[in-house]
Amino acid sequence: MSSKVGCNPVSRRQVLLCGTLGMAAFMSATEPAHASSAKARPAASAGTVRIGDDLSVNRLGFGAMRIAGGDQIWGEPQNAAEARQVLRRAVELGVNFIDTADAYGPEINERLICEALHPYPHGLVIATKGGIVRPSAPEWVANGHPEHLRVACEGSLRRLKLERIDLYQLHAVDDQVPLEESIGALADLQKEGKIRHIGVSNFSLDEVVRARKVARIVSVQNRYNFGQRKSADVLDLCAREGLAFIPWAPIAHGTGGSQLEALARAHGVSVVQIAIAWLLAKSPAMLPIPGTSSVTHLEQNVAAARIRLTSEELRRLA
Repeated sequence: MSSKVGCNPVSRRQVLLCGTLGMAAFMSATEPAHASSAKARPAASAGTVRIGDDLSVNRLGFGAMRIAGGDQIWGEPQNAAEARQVLRRAVELGVNFIDTADAYGPEINERLICEALHPYPHGLVIATKGGIVRPSAPEWVANGHPEHLRVACEGSLRRLKLERIDLYQLHAVDDQVPLEESIGALADLQKEGKIRHIGVSNFSLDEVVRARKVARIVSVQNRYNFGQRKSADVLDLCAREGLAFIPWAPIAHGTGGSQLEALARAHGVSVVQIAIAWLLAKSPAMLPIPGTSSVTHLEQNVAAARIRLTSEELRRLA
């Protein structure tokens, strides 16, 4: 269960040039404890974003999809021990928003999160999704029937060992079911105390507007990255109305290469890190959730929260 989470601004001290040993001694003697803690928890460097009125999370989260089942997100991870270590290391780095879904694995992803992190640290928000079923590895089939969503939500509660899910998202619109019925089912679960907040995923602007007439929607999770900005209108709505925007696939592969590469060289970081930094700078509503099954890649992704792009750099990337 989660409660309000605070985030102190990162303190960056500038020290006059001195010898190596003198500098080390100076930093050890004068750097406050909270500055050292902020360095160890870089996810806090990007500030926070609100989810509803009562939750605040660091603005760089973790998308857990990749820890299960290889490229098709099907079955057990190739290295279950490292999958759990990735989750634990994310929390150590200051990540307090983890996104998953019952379709990942299927079900295995949620189970791994529970195995790695339960009992959950204070303030950790686990967001999950329902509304997609997996008859086989290549199939992702929308199922927005209210009966299915109830079963899916209750299954997620059991696997995650939660009494209430902080953010439960409708994974996709089911063309066979009016979205109002699907959102209405989540609203009923919310009234029963099984869901704290409702979010939506893979929704167009019109669909978000319709959903908000049925229940209070606090977040939208859509594909968005440097090379894919189809949901720009949804992002604008989120920023205007105080919703969190959670970009899935936040790292563009094979797009915008030369621009991002030049900027990465200028900052001495990777293209992936610049792509994440660009997302963070794009809008205060943005909550990127880069995912990986590697501890090394996780640490690199989270370090991007410290990168600051200038207004001129952002203009060139517009």
